[in-house]
Amino acid sequence: MSIIDDDLQLRRMLDSLLRAEGHVVRLYGSTAEYAAYPRAAAPACLLLDIQLSGENGLDFQEVLCARGDNTPVVLMTGHGDIPMTVRAMRAGAIDFLPKPFEAEQLLAAVARALEVDRRQMADAAEVAEIAVRYGQLSTREREVMALVVAGLMNKQIAARLGISEVTVKIHRGQVMRKMAAPSFADLVRMAEQLGVRDPNIGRYSGT
Repeated sequence: MSIIDDDLQLRRMLDSLLRAEGHVVRLYGSTAEYAAYPRAAAPACLLLDIQLSGENGLDFQEVLCARGDNTPVVLMTGHGDIPMTVRAMRAGAIDFLPKPFEAEQLLAAVARALEVDRRQMADAAEVAEIAVRYGQLSTREREVMALVVAGLMNKQIAARLGISEVTVKIHRGQVMRKMAAPSFADLVRMAEQLGVRDPNIGRYSGT
């Protein structure tokens, strides 16, 4: 867990509070300090002050989003308003805490943020595993998979690829086995998670 706030006293107070709850905490006085360190491998979150010396925390949050850094963010500010809150939430902030806030509010926001990151990491690991399985498919098996998840019948796939229905069934069985898909619905879900599409049929496809 990371804290970016230019108020040293507040950083130390938050550090003490969060460490007492068993959290591993890193403290930063600026966004540049934070950016110099790699993201933690474990579930994490970022407590980010909006009013930083010479910086705007909201701007930095949007920079993180643009870079593809999906670390959950909890924003803190002593001068919040509705437009600022809306902007923060649209950029993906988990919570928006006006200073001064109660310890319980902070701990609840941190718990929500860490749970979001746990889910994100689990989803990313699942997609990575699916991608490994997909990489084990032959070119023909990828073609068959693309047409299967697009909803084509074996006869249609055979005609499209210029092979027999029996061969389609064999490839289809190999796809299900290699992808470790318990059902057709699971195979479709995997194709969706891989995020590839066939422009010819408007559905999912191999590359």
